Amino acid sequence: MKWKWAVLLSALMLFLAACGADTVEEFNYTDHRGEQLSKEDLEGTPWLATFVFTNCETVCPPMTFNMADLQKRIEASGLSDYKIVAFSVDPKEDTPEKMREYLSHYPIPDENKWHLLTGYSQEEIAEFATENFKSLVKNDPNSDQVIHGTSFYLVDQQGKVIGNYDGFENVPAKEIIEDMQQLTQ
Repeated sequence: MKWKWAVLLSALMLFLAACGADTVEEFNYTDHRGEQLSKEDLEGTPWLATFVFTNCETVCPPMTFNMADLQKRIEASGLSDYKIVAFSVDPKEDTPEKMREYLSHYPIPDENKWHLLTGYSQEEIAEFATENFKSLVKNDPNSDQVIHGTSFYLVDQQGKVIGNYDGFENVPAKEIIEDMQQLTQ
């Protein structure tokens, strides 16, 4: 049954991604270090964005592992000017402490590049994800889980979403790195 939801969600994400996105709206949230991070703080730096939560029982652990592996490849390619921003889709449960603990379970090459964000309501992140990344965030009425997209997004130095990639099963690491390299040329 879970695979049917995954297929349906993937189809919806592809449809929404085809609609495109403009520039990410202003935000100012709390990261896993307890520090504020705003869109303004990211200006001038390309960043990878995704949506996860620490209590996830399905897609988030592999997505986080995939992002850590992607970061290892980014570092090996010589790129150093980038950030990774993961928005919690369960902000009520995901405190900075809980997110820090979650991240500690993954082979992160450079944790300083990461910002796991919280500090907003469930309604705010659902609207933010839809409006800025054309991505679904919705509470599962039958469990404590949150239904959300499994994409990695590349955001350029001006805050425009320029790439949407599979972050769950077939991460196109080479394509992402090439796209990031084009941003820094």
